[in-house]
Amino acid sequence: MQASNTSRAYGWVARFFHWTVAVLILAAIGLGLYAGSLPRGAQDQMQAVFQAFSIHKTVGVAALVLAVLRILWTLTQRKPRPLHPGRRLESFVAEAVHWALWLGMVIMPLTGWLLHSAAPGVFSRILWPLGQRLPLVPEDAALAERFAGFHETGWWVLAGLIGLHVAGAVKHALIDRDGTMSRMAGPPDRAPEPPPARPALLSHLLAALAALAIWGATAILAVPEADEDAAAPAATAAVASGWAVEQGTLAIEATQAGSPISGRFGKWDAAIDYDPEARAGHVTVKIDIASLELGSVSDSAKGPDFLNAPAHPTATFEADILAEAAGPVARGTLTIAGKTVPAELPFDLAIAGDTATAKGRMQVDRRDFGVGSGYADESTVGFAVGISFDLTAKRQ
Repeated sequence: MQASNTSRAYGWVARFFHWTVAVLILAAIGLGLYAGSLPRGAQDQMQAVFQAFSIHKTVGVAALVLAVLRILWTLTQRKPRPLHPGRRLESFVAEAVHWALWLGMVIMPLTGWLLHSAAPGVFSRILWPLGQRLPLVPEDAALAERFAGFHETGWWVLAGLIGLHVAGAVKHALIDRDGTMSRMAGPPDRAPEPPPARPALLSHLLAALAALAIWGATAILAVPEADEDAAAPAATAAVASGWAVEQGTLAIEATQAGSPISGRFGKWDAAIDYDPEARAGHVTVKIDIASLELGSVSDSAKGPDFLNAPAHPTATFEADILAEAAGPVARGTLTIAGKTVPAELPFDLAIAGDTATAKGRMQVDRRDFGVGSGYADESTVGFAVGISFDLTAKRQ
């Protein structure tokens, strides 16, 4: 069997790419569904989830590389002539599905890799030594969510395209009985000789455009609209206090499977009463736990094994603002998941007229709040959790 295609059948190179990529794509879909269905509670269960997603990502990257090579090879080869050139609509639909499949075989693994690259921290590593993240892709939880939306919807589209492709093959094999399958799976010399046909460049172009339209529509429907509250994660309402937060971020840092992971709370409010002359005051911060964005593990972090947002929707930090030699500090209590512990937050403060800027960071131990109590060691989730803020406030 020769490497190149002929007018009757595909060569061995095209066949290798076709069947290998098909197996890898189907395996990646199956692994993704399997990993998503695994229970997430105890430490050994989370380890199983991490391992399943690692294999899913590795298979996806392998499919991406081979799919790109396949397309490049296809562009250098002539395509076997159609067996039924008179069936123009059927031929057009078949070619559009082929184009959409080729695009999907690249787009789906690529968006998975983009999701992996944009998600803060490292969630289930790709099992290869060539690096984890794509260049020029920032670590951004909101961006990762958009890639996730496309990836979770796109597999349905890809599965539907695979179904159409298989249905077409079954039709040719059982109804038409025209030997189409032997062009990709049987001996090339037994493939039927197609009738002469004139090149249909316009039809090819329209089929490619139809494939682009399918994936363009998927992107429009799958990617969620920007959340205005998440885009402006400062205080969610005006507060009756001496200072009102105009803008700011409330961030969280943790360690997962030995790798740092960071995120933020999209909704929180702060009631601040502070006298610059006395260098003293009081602050009450209320945090919407359900607004946490923590990359690929957002749902798990808000679930019953960790912050338990349904049972404890709000975390509270209430403290007196004091002046000390090392700088201002907010000393009081922090309540998370229904448990209150003493907390101290040192911060930097600068006041210019009626505008104040402040930023600070404290570290807590998740075990003090009973968070992740099923994870007795740090091999999966670290004990230390960093909480930081950066805000601008106006005097009222």
